[in-house]
Parts: sequence; C-alpha cells; structure tokens
Amino acid sequence: MSGVGPASDEEVPGWVRSLGLPGLVDLHVHFLPERVMAKVWSYFDQAERHYGTPWPIHYRLPEDDRLAVLRRLGVLRFAPLVYPHKPGMAEWLSEWALEFGTRVPEAVPTATLYPEPTAASYVDSAVRAGARCFKAHVQVGAYDPRDDLLDKAWGTLADAAVPVVVHCGHGPLRGAHTGLDVFGAVLRRHPRLTAVLAHAGMPEYEEALELVRRYPNVYLDTTMVGVPFTEAMMPKPAGWVASLAGLGDRVVLGADFPNIPYSYATQLRAVASWAAADDRLGEQFLRRVLHDTPARLLGLEP
Repeated sequence: MSGVGPASDEEVPGWVRSLGLPGLVDLHVHFLPERVMAKVWSYFDQAERHYGTPWPIHYRLPEDDRLAVLRRLGVLRFAPLVYPHKPGMAEWLSEWALEFGTRVPEAVPTATLYPEPTAASYVDSAVRAGARCFKAHVQVGAYDPRDDLLDKAWGTLADAAVPVVVHCGHGPLRGAHTGLDVFGAVLRRHPRLTAVLAHAGMPEYEEALELVRRYPNVYLDTTMVGVPFTEAMMPKPAGWVASLAGLGDRVVLGADFPNIPYSYATQLRAVASWAAADDRLGEQFLRRVLHDTPARLLGLEP
C-alpha cells in the first residue's frame, strides 16, 4: 500500500504514479463564468455567518492559474460542474459549460438543469451536443427534484446513461427540498438514472449507501468526505468505511476544486486512509476511485 496518501500537492503526481495510474479523473470540479464564480466566492467569504465557521477558498486564482494547478496535480480529465440558483440560468450556463469542455482539453462537456418549462428541451439539446455529465444542486437551486417540469429531463438522462452529480443531502445546510428521501422518489420514478450522490449524501451517509445498494446506477462521490474540516461538522458514522467494501466500483473521486478550504492532497489522503483501514479495499479500491470508475462514467477512452 502506497502510504496514507500525499503529504502535499507537490507529492500528488508521484503518489498517483505509484498506484500504477496515469493520472486522476475528477468528477466534481467547479468552473463557472467569471461573474458567477465571483458571486460564489463572495458567499463563502461570509461562511462564518452561513455555516458558523470560516471557509477560505484555497485555490482562489484566475481561471488559467486554476487550470495550471490541476495539470500540475496530474488531473487528466475532469467534469467542470455548473449550477443555477434561479429560473433562466440553466440553459446559458449549460451552453457556457459545453463550450468550456471543447476549449479546455482536460475538461469534458457538462450541463445543468432547473425545473422550468424549457428544461426538457435544453437537456435534450445538451445531451445531443455531447454533454457527458450534468449537475443538479437541489440545495442552492432550492427546487424540488420531483417537480413534474424535470420528469422528462430525468428520463432523457436515464435513457442516455449520462451521469448527473446530485447535491441532494442536507449538508452543509438543510434546504427546502434536500434529503435523500426526496431524491429517492426521483430514483423510484427513474430507476435506471445514473446518479452520483455528491458528498456521499452527507450527513445522510447511511441513507446514501442504501440508495447505492438499491439502484445499480447510483454512485457516491468523495467530495469533502472524511477531511478534517468536514469531520468536525458532519463526521462519517462508525462502520462507514467498512461499508465501502461491498460497493465494488460505486465510489468516484470528487474534490470540489477550487472551492475547498484545504489542499487537494487533503482529499486524497482521506481516500487513501479508507483504503488502508480495510484489507478488502487497498490499492485496487484507490485505482477504481481515482481513475477507472469516473473515467468509465464520463465515457473516456481506456
């Protein structure tokens, strides 16, 4: 086993190579239009008021510099996720993300959605335009994912086997329509939907695991899970790591770069600690999480 992960960002590429991997595939990264990203960062500047704790953005850099950081880390490919907080945003954000995915070699084209009369149309258009991943942020969007206006969109994504990263848990703040039971109703309606539960559903970790066991195309991402910052607020339950041993390849790397209050290596150390804690996981688990499974979900060449 290759230690307990990289001690710093500088050690990440060598550590990844020691696992026999060509690099990382990250399914949960955020790039947004400049003015939208500025508003997101402004929100985190008020984190003590929102969350009761500071949340300094570790990679608060211009776009080109952020891309350079990912390249130095050895992130081969990533899904640049976008999300709306009101009607009328999702379509143009999707157009921006699709274009970003064509001009940045490491990025894959992505898109998003929101419950509005045009949702079915622009989701279909984005899939036809080559979107390889969608983002649904139930908390920030403050919408009900069971809304009839989204039903055809969920069906399109299920039919196309395009993964959707869904922030539907109560963390870091409870929303009007958050909760694994709420999104579970969407999965009952669309059981073939390829859904990646962002942040492993935190703090409803057990409920998220149950959805993974129940539906063959539901996954967990590692975003902010198990790092000291999150463990202080929403710790994993006892036995959670052992539960991963029965999930096979249903866990994928997510880092939430750049909007994290710690280094990228910190997330990798958390994942490495899980692999080291259970003999049934080990390096095979790391190779799946850090590269093989997210690459498969994004339809990348082997």
